[in-house]
Amino acid sequence: MTVILGLVIVIASVLGGYLLAHGKLLVLVQPAEFVVILGAATGALVAANPPVVTMGIFKGLASLIKGSPYTKAFYLETLKMLSDLFNHARKNGLARLEQDIEEPAKSPVFSKYPRLLNDHHALSFVCDTLRVVVAGGVQTHDLDQMIELDLDVHHHSSAQPAGALSTMADSLPGLGIVAAVLGIIITMGAMGGPPEQIGHKVAAALVGTFLGVLMCYGFIGPLAAHMNKLADAETQYYHVLRAGLMAFAKGLPPLIAVEFARRTVPVHLRPSFKEMESAFRGAKAATGAAA
Repeated sequence: MTVILGLVIVIASVLGGYLLAHGKLLVLVQPAEFVVILGAATGALVAANPPVVTMGIFKGLASLIKGSPYTKAFYLETLKMLSDLFNHARKNGLARLEQDIEEPAKSPVFSKYPRLLNDHHALSFVCDTLRVVVAGGVQTHDLDQMIELDLDVHHHSSAQPAGALSTMADSLPGLGIVAAVLGIIITMGAMGGPPEQIGHKVAAALVGTFLGVLMCYGFIGPLAAHMNKLADAETQYYHVLRAGLMAFAKGLPPLIAVEFARRTVPVHLRPSFKEMESAFRGAKAATGAAA
């Protein structure tokens, strides 16, 4: 919703200032300028990027409307999941954990957390890491390096759509000039006609430059920046999982391993230790009542 609010503020501010200066609103309605700028920008975007990146842009724009899923409540749920998983492994052994990571949907631990089950990448990240731990024979520093490589690849992939959209935003002022030059060419072809007609064509040409700059700095650029922040938030979430899993792989007690994960949560989203303990006790009480 903040994205929509921001765009509404941009439109209201620009048009409001224009109307306060006694500008005529209909002069800004130039469909031909929109076709030239947006069409050329979209074509350049498709030409410059493989289909997977182009599709990622549309998915990323849709995610902007939903907002970031990485809230304080989501992080608290993740910490509970890690706690349940580590305690389950400690009580039943790593061999029993292998059944959970091979069929997460049937796992008594993972099945309690549908949001993680629906997040294919996060679920694979957790299960693949635990699979290596269960298999054994890998030193913790080698496992940490393996996870770091995984995170680097994932962050690079998730940041590509935002980078492509940012490049598109940078091209818009230039394409606005292209539209303006085309308008001037049309104007020069109409020289000798009525002054009102020439003035209208000059205004239409200048609208092209206006639209290119406005769409760059008022719309596409901010959307690309927001998409990049969502990609950073996703990477930060994986670092939280990494901290907990690495602490578990080193043989630390479940509560300490989860505390490593909690300390990795961004400060403004981090639940306190008491909040985490309270959530754990509530989950145990609910499990006991169900039993």
